[in-house]
Amino acid sequence: MSELTTITVAIDATTKVATVTLNRPDSYNAFSPTMQQELQATWRAFRRDDDVNAVILTAAGDRSFCVGIDRNETEFTNLAGSDNLYGTSNNFMYDDPGDELGPKSCDLWKPVICAVNGMACGGAFYMLAESDVIVAADHATFFDPHVTYGMAAVYEPMKMLQYMPLAEVLRMTLLGNHERMTAATAHRIGLVSEVCPGDELMDRARWVAEAIASQPPVGVQASLRAIWAANDLGPKQALAMGPALLTTGFDRAGMEAGTEAFSSGKRIEPRTR
Repeated sequence: MSELTTITVAIDATTKVATVTLNRPDSYNAFSPTMQQELQATWRAFRRDDDVNAVILTAAGDRSFCVGIDRNETEFTNLAGSDNLYGTSNNFMYDDPGDELGPKSCDLWKPVICAVNGMACGGAFYMLAESDVIVAADHATFFDPHVTYGMAAVYEPMKMLQYMPLAEVLRMTLLGNHERMTAATAHRIGLVSEVCPGDELMDRARWVAEAIASQPPVGVQASLRAIWAANDLGPKQALAMGPALLTTGFDRAGMEAGTEAFSSGKRIEPRTR
């Protein structure tokens, strides 16, 4: 990858865990066109990198994970007198600025653990909705300000319906800036799987990522793809895909390594959550 200016990427070749950090703290890690391009290139590069079995996605600083689109970016805001969104010739050709921010939209089927270190709002949900495990610092908050500013909230609530109950999506969307969901509430409704003090956030996320990355990768990635297929398609359509996913995810070397580890008497000491 070429030199990055809005994100940082670090790969631990020993654990096979990559860490992607949104790195615009002065802008509350709002995404710019450059960040959009760099995230897309990074997710797609990981598809070809066998030194990456799992990814941590987080952000610089402790104030904000991401506050969505950066409205100071002229590429996003210059409509040149047009009544159409983002200056397209008509709204049938709307280009969503959040497209390809998330790993699944870039066809990356390696587990992504999202470590939310502050405010997450608006366009941040493009990334949260395509993460596989979300861990939050206890000071993190979640909200969607679109309607407060006279905008329709469309893609964000649609995407978050897979992580949040309908009533909670409706409340968050319709209240806009009038209410922020705490990390504790996000945990209670199932949006995040773990809440911890801010200074422990990366250690917790790293433990999850390293544990996942330590296992045979083909089986992990096939399992991930199967779960998302069931979520996206519904049970009957996903089950019809089952044989193809199972055979594609067959990895003799991985199974032999697992059998050898079991036969050797080595046992993993599990953490209790």
